[in-house]
Amino acid sequence: MKAACSLGRAVMDAVAAAIAPGVTTDALDRICHVMSVMNGAYPSPRNYMGFPKSLCTSVNEVVCHGIPDARPLEDGDIVNLDITVYLNGYHGDLNETYLVGTGAGDKPRAESGKKLMATALESLELAIASCRPGMRFRDLGELIQGVGNNAGFGVVKDFCGHGIGSLFHCAPNVPHYARNKAVGVMKAGMTFTIEPMLNEGTHKCKHWPDGWTAVTADGGRSAQYEHTLAITASGVEVLTARTANSMPFY
Repeated sequence: MKAACSLGRAVMDAVAAAIAPGVTTDALDRICHVMSVMNGAYPSPRNYMGFPKSLCTSVNEVVCHGIPDARPLEDGDIVNLDITVYLNGYHGDLNETYLVGTGAGDKPRAESGKKLMATALESLELAIASCRPGMRFRDLGELIQGVGNNAGFGVVKDFCGHGIGSLFHCAPNVPHYARNKAVGVMKAGMTFTIEPMLNEGTHKCKHWPDGWTAVTADGGRSAQYEHTLAITASGVEVLTARTANSMPFY
């Protein structure tokens, strides 16, 4: 798990370094694919239940599962990279949202995007800080929704964190909203993801006909951050933690 997550982090940092106005998400996908394979891994999303690419790229109003394509990124866009690699029998999963360029052409929009991104990251960090043996999975949603709603953002209910290891997705389910009915408590040795999605407006989503792309129901932007975690005897270890090589989010 640690090796897979470490490689996932290295791939994330390499792909994020290529984000710039004019770059297509197809180009980011190629970087992800080549770096994964060159390091003896396989990009977990590729052909997973028919998904056609090696990572998910979710731009602006896309909440998650965006399919890389030929549209060039524009200055002021926000783009989420969701990367998972499969190495030596284990998956390592993480995602991060980045501002494209500086957003100088529309500074108020860029600043509101930064606020959305920072709040999504804050909600994840608060949830991670609460992880330890005996913590109920259902209680994480209370913390995440509190951060999101207090900042005026909607917290997506359609998707959740998940167990991960030799399987890409498995129990437990980790909802990100309050008053959920997730079962179970954290125990040492468990590995799972937390990956809250926050929207500028409504928490509700719509789905495109491609069968994958989820977008905000009102066209507002969405931001998300994710880590793979391991519960230890005394707390939690972030297996996909950022390093000195990680790119700034904006």
